[in-house]
Amino acid sequence: MAFFLETLFGGLMVGMLYSLVALGFVLIFKASGVFNFAQGAMVLFAALAMARLSEWIPQWIGIDNKWVANVAAFAVAGFLMFIMAWLIERLVLRHLVNQEAATLLMATLGITYFIDGLGQTIFGSNIYKIDIGMPKDPVFVLDSVFQGGLLLNQEDIIAAAIAAAMVIVLSLFFQKTATGRALRAVADDHQAAQSIGIPLNRIWVIVWCVAGLVALVAGMIWGSKLGVQFSLTTVALRALPVVILGGLTSVPGAIIGGLIIGVGEKLSEVYLGPFVGGGIEIWFAYVLALVFLLFRPQGLFGEKIIDRV
Repeated sequence: MAFFLETLFGGLMVGMLYSLVALGFVLIFKASGVFNFAQGAMVLFAALAMARLSEWIPQWIGIDNKWVANVAAFAVAGFLMFIMAWLIERLVLRHLVNQEAATLLMATLGITYFIDGLGQTIFGSNIYKIDIGMPKDPVFVLDSVFQGGLLLNQEDIIAAAIAAAMVIVLSLFFQKTATGRALRAVADDHQAAQSIGIPLNRIWVIVWCVAGLVALVAGMIWGSKLGVQFSLTTVALRALPVVILGGLTSVPGAIIGGLIIGVGEKLSEVYLGPFVGGGIEIWFAYVLALVFLLFRPQGLFGEKIIDRV
């Protein structure tokens, strides 16, 4: 029982990180109808900026304090992500309003490769580390309930807590604030939102800035766990099955889908992996997403589209 719970908790923690990345996809799709394949590249760029700036800033200001360097690096990286979001809207999306979905998809793919190259040019292509002070030693919990307790990784616990806090803040922002209500109005009907005075361009800039902030937090956490390398792009794209499972237009779906994928990956690898030679964790999420595309393409919480002719 204790081993099962350790595996379950590990899956929930990874799933919360998936949910955080998936939120970036959902927010942009809800506000603009664009499926942003560049989200993975944004995570990588943000992680590179965080890693390199935390090295450079102490040299620039002459202060050897890791906490100050991390806070300053996070602030500057956040500013860079806001600038990137503004440029994407100003130079690309504004000129593609009401274009076909395939056109918008190709635009985000082009943005992906541009951001990858830009990050490598500015920050380098080596493997870097982000040290934000998260403890990496495991800890035993629930000693009084289970013999020997449950062995959990402190870094995973803290990372999951940060991701959960970010998800809650974004959910409240989307549901309770005036800007969040405007985002929902734009998502429901662009023309109706414009007719009541909601500026689409400003809303799209805001939502891309929020997606950039999500990418920064996700990149910081994944970079601390795995190191900052170009494989982070593919790690972020593992959130795609989460979006398919939860629904492209559902914020709660991104959260629930991430938790299901995270737990499913861990449990299937541990309990089914030995029978098939392992490796289930790599493809489990995509097979599950394929099943949903066949039988429920709108996802668990997505809106079913009915075309009447």
